Amino acid sequence: MTEKSKTKTVFAFVVEKGDRKYIIKRGRKATEYFGYCEEVGCDVWETLLGIKEATDEPLGMWLPERFRIPGTSEYIQGVEVPWRYSGTLPAGYDILELPACKMMMFQGPPFVDEDFREAIGEVEEAIERFEPGVFGYEWAYEDGPRVQAAPVGSRGYLEGRPVRKKTK
Repeated sequence: MTEKSKTKTVFAFVVEKGDRKYIIKRGRKATEYFGYCEEVGCDVWETLLGIKEATDEPLGMWLPERFRIPGTSEYIQGVEVPWRYSGTLPAGYDILELPACKMMMFQGPPFVDEDFREAIGEVEEAIERFEPGVFGYEWAYEDGPRVQAAPVGSRGYLEGRPVRKKTK
């Protein structure tokens, strides 16, 4: 009897992100989602969803050092708004401006919502094994944040990492 393969397809694609602006909530020490919720509460996502001017869905982000303010966390949550946004910020939120970069996005298969942790782990494992050089890219972690969308079972888990064209 052979064991059924547990290999799942993870799609990878590159998107070009222009200069952009986010409304964000910083933590103090958080390095991942659950620690972030302990620090700032779990209502940040709902606040971000309520921003009418948002141009996309909220994201969790791991900021490279150059985008952090001393004494704030690596992991944050934010939502993109138009570059010319000048509206009111929710109390305790900041604006983060990010320069243009390329993002290699990874999308796992649909999953049962209760299995979100496993789905996230499978995509993260695939990313760790992935060699962007095969496609002419290299990781560029200092160019922009690593990002994650909400793990929605019907679309699969979606995570992105900054890349740049590989230099020879």
